[in-house]
Amino acid sequence: MVTATTALETELLRLAGSVPDPELPVLTLQELGVVRGVRVRGTDAVDVELTPTYTGCPAIEAMSLDIERVLREHGMREVTVRTVLTPAWSTDDISDEGRRKLREFGIAPPRVRRDAGPVALALGPTRTRTHVGEPDATATDATDQSAPVRCPHCGSADTELLSRFSSTACKALRRCLACREPFDHFKEL
Repeated sequence: MVTATTALETELLRLAGSVPDPELPVLTLQELGVVRGVRVRGTDAVDVELTPTYTGCPAIEAMSLDIERVLREHGMREVTVRTVLTPAWSTDDISDEGRRKLREFGIAPPRVRRDAGPVALALGPTRTRTHVGEPDATATDATDQSAPVRCPHCGSADTELLSRFSSTACKALRRCLACREPFDHFKEL
């Protein structure tokens, strides 16, 4: 989905993508997969397409301002950041490098989804503990439920859900039953 056609657009896309995410500064917007494209207008004006991780994401304004600042510092007089909702962002848009950085930062990256499309929502009893080899009751049908949420500290698959929401709405709070450390898990979307 990331688009750039000219050398200048490619460079501006790289610069916009290099902006750190305001909620997860260990990731760039490119690694998060939210910068969708740039289009140069004239000699010193650019339009940037930005997709939020979810509708109403409070970080979208900070992302936009940071992109505007970086591109103005690199000679663009007019920068317009436009929020685009289609196609919707998915955790599949996080790059491999982004997933590695999340793990190193102590956040379990989202599991890989088996297929694209809407995420099914299953309502039922809440179950929080996942044992090795047991499906995760908190995973969606579109997620590989056989893949446990692994502890980013010790790698154990024996983890439990403490809270469906953590420091941000896109993360859940879990605890490793092997090393006993709590950790965030970037939820699959």
